[in-house]
Amino acid sequence: MNRSVYITKLASYYPNGPVSNEDIEKYLGLINNQSSKARPLILRNNQIKTRYYSFDKEGKTTHTNTNLTRLAIEKLFDENFKQADIELLSCGTTTPDQMLPPHAAMVHGELGGHPVEINTASGSCSAGIQALKFGYMSVLSGNTSNAVCTGSERFSKWMQAKFFKEEAEKVAQLEGGDGMIAFEKDFLRFMLSDGAAAALLKDKPNTEGLSLRIDWIEQRSFAHELPACMYYGAVKNEAGKFIGWNDLEQDQWTGESVFALKQDTKLLGEYIVKKGGEFMKDLVETKKIDIKNLTYFLPHLSSNYFASRIAKELEVLNIDIPSAKWFTNLSWVGNVGAASPLLMLEELFNSGRLKKGDTLWMMIPESARFNYGYVMLTVV
Repeated sequence: MNRSVYITKLASYYPNGPVSNEDIEKYLGLINNQSSKARPLILRNNQIKTRYYSFDKEGKTTHTNTNLTRLAIEKLFDENFKQADIELLSCGTTTPDQMLPPHAAMVHGELGGHPVEINTASGSCSAGIQALKFGYMSVLSGNTSNAVCTGSERFSKWMQAKFFKEEAEKVAQLEGGDGMIAFEKDFLRFMLSDGAAAALLKDKPNTEGLSLRIDWIEQRSFAHELPACMYYGAVKNEAGKFIGWNDLEQDQWTGESVFALKQDTKLLGEYIVKKGGEFMKDLVETKKIDIKNLTYFLPHLSSNYFASRIAKELEVLNIDIPSAKWFTNLSWVGNVGAASPLLMLEELFNSGRLKKGDTLWMMIPESARFNYGYVMLTVV
């Protein structure tokens, strides 16, 4: 099979204006009427300066996840590619607006147009790349000649203080003190952001301007070795047993903030870099990657805390990628989960910094149950 797939256009959409560190709790609210004690430490570690929220200071929703995705997709349309040209719509997200219908169906419904094939990828950070791979494989196989692939998130609504009210009151009653929620839930409130990115994949590159040839997309799960690390709609009991929301009593849903996003920070710190390094080393050897000739390395970072740890791991693995080749926009965009990898790529692609022959290597770790994606691209 002598076919190639090209990303010919990338677009992004961020809701409203950037929110500074000083304004986070003005938007999200105070839990139990108190500012988070962990907030200064979390912000110092993640080094995020601004992020985006899909509601105003009064808490009124301005955008749904479906809205964000549709608005990013519409930026792909021009005289060379119109809405009526879409053959496949593949959408990845952690935070759909509903459990059913699937996210891609809702996006298609709001986008309108004509009958198309759809695919929804669920998960956390790697969901956008899973959506991209579905589109890539469709075009590569000749099933379609194009695909629109997206990553999007609307984390902010899940982070509002009102959703932790009952849990905070319960903690205060049972344990006394200030009734602050557990760190595993609190620290995510100062990292996560909203937004969407869309990529147009075609079986031919642009006739004018640059395109990105997808050389390969590889993913691996380590769920057979490791337990869940990032989750919502579930709890871990004292014995470490994972219990889903539909096996819990209804009063637990709010009393324990079951539908809040949670992260086992100890598990995260122990394995997220290590397992990603194992897979990376394997790819370098099996794909015979020439590290010295890489132009850009695009690591998805949930927090800048991990940048130095990744750099140290790469040094141990003898994979030398100088910091000058790293590209990330975490500090001014925030962690946008499934959208982050495509948002990074969109910013670099539209920056004017790329030239033909450049090679881009993307790294996408997902801590939900330790799934990793790596993407190799060549500028043509």
